[in-house]
Amino acid sequence: MNYRRLIQPGGCFFFTVNLVNRQSALLTENIDLLRESVREVKRQHPFDIEAIVVLPEHLHTIWRLPKNDSDYANRWRLIKSAFSRQLPKDEYIRPSRIKKQERGIWQRRYWEHYIRDEKDWIAHINYIHHNPVKHGCVKRMEDWPYSSIHRYIAKKTLPMEVMMQAVEDIETGER
Repeated sequence: MNYRRLIQPGGCFFFTVNLVNRQSALLTENIDLLRESVREVKRQHPFDIEAIVVLPEHLHTIWRLPKNDSDYANRWRLIKSAFSRQLPKDEYIRPSRIKKQERGIWQRRYWEHYIRDEKDWIAHINYIHHNPVKHGCVKRMEDWPYSSIHRYIAKKTLPMEVMMQAVEDIETGER
């Protein structure tokens, strides 16, 4: 199957990346390994993380790529590989993955969305930060430890009123 991805050098993208086992807590249980995998890839292939939340079995993030670079697919491949290499090989691996010499940790595909403007950017940042509440992990966004919301609160770069309005818009489907 031939998947089409948007090529936009210097683009800003929202991503959702999932584990195969949606009942797993592998990402939060191994948060330091995930962080090191991201740092390792960022050193070799720079990009900015504008927002991120890591839940037990999936993550959401917004990346801004360098001016003349559009290769987020390679970055994701490298992050997934670096993380997987550090884990014991005890997951179930389907025959189709064995044939391709793949692990059974990450879903092959991921969701990406090109951020079109500031309103889109704010809506997605707020979606990211509200995600642990949506999934019942915490009652308040700021209580989830694996979120960039703490960076935004510390820097006071997005007023809480703006964040709460965006959350309300998301919940009512007005996004």
